[in-house]
Amino acid sequence: MNALVNMYGPFFDLHNWATVIESGQDWLIILSLVVLECILSVDNAVVLAAQTQSLPNKVEQEKSLFYGLFGAYIFRFLVIGVGVYLIDFWWIKVFGALYLFYLFVKYFFIDRNKKVEVPTERKKTGNAFERYLHISNFWQVVISIELMDIVFSIDSVLASLAVSSNPVIVLIGGMIGILAMRGIAEMIMGLMSKIPELNGMAYFLILFIAIKLFLSIPAIDIEIPNMVFVGVLAVSIIVTLIIHQINNNRAPKSKNKK
Repeated sequence: MNALVNMYGPFFDLHNWATVIESGQDWLIILSLVVLECILSVDNAVVLAAQTQSLPNKVEQEKSLFYGLFGAYIFRFLVIGVGVYLIDFWWIKVFGALYLFYLFVKYFFIDRNKKVEVPTERKKTGNAFERYLHISNFWQVVISIELMDIVFSIDSVLASLAVSSNPVIVLIGGMIGILAMRGIAEMIMGLMSKIPELNGMAYFLILFIAIKLFLSIPAIDIEIPNMVFVGVLAVSIIVTLIIHQINNNRAPKSKNKK
């Protein structure tokens, strides 16, 4: 019982909520988490949208995503509570830092050039649902979306908790991020197709978060302030836009040489 209070008590602390809502600094951190969530989750939005394609009309497709959104919020709440408790253990911090570093290495050195592929396992799962549990196609899609949300949220929650240990900040950032990611997914995809360097920027931020998390273990005990992350994000966006402009200027010259 005490463990549950420790994990989820801060969510019901009205003073904590009031402090976060009234703090401009906390809102800057929340905004940073929203930006990170949107950039990292754009591929996830494509996959989730693809899950709905087996439904017969747009009304059911939108309805399944709406139900999935509530499930995503509930699971995010549960996982943040557990994460806040576990992140206090130094070995969890080491594991988390190594995992985030792996994501950075994976993106830049393993599968940077791979295209996002829509999983085909859903159809097999759906057939099993229909055959053994007699679940309708609509609810198969909703369940599939929920399962996808569970997988997708692990990375985001881990990265967010490395930026801020306040569960209210992480929860607000995550919920706004999920809503924004689903609501403006097409706009974000369009922006990232025009500025592909944003993907690299996101994984550079993941590397920074991994270092921040690793430095906070007791053996090292170096705490990088949360506002430093906000500053790094702002500088990263500016540098990314400059690199994009340089790449654009180089492209015509390369074509002319050919």
